[in-house]
Amino acid sequence: MLEEALEHLVKGIVDHDEDVVVRRKELRRGELLEVRVHPDDLGRVIGRSGRTASALRTVVAALAGNGNVRVDIVDTDRVR
Repeated sequence: MLEEALEHLVKGIVDHDEDVVVRRKELRRGELLEVRVHPDDLGRVIGRSGRTASALRTVVAALAGNGNVRVDIVDTDRVR
């Protein structure tokens, strides 16, 4: 559920929504949601001074109910 919600939020921000991929990984200390976006959209998802990324992390943490969810944002390796 968290992956779909985060993917929906990120797709609303970016220009290349077909390149948005959210992967869920289980870690010892909790859950990791890894967001991959097109390199041109990386700045949009991070935002000025990291404000957008911080807001996304806040929303995901609120949806999770516990503090054991981490969100990492990375760009894709593809070159267009």
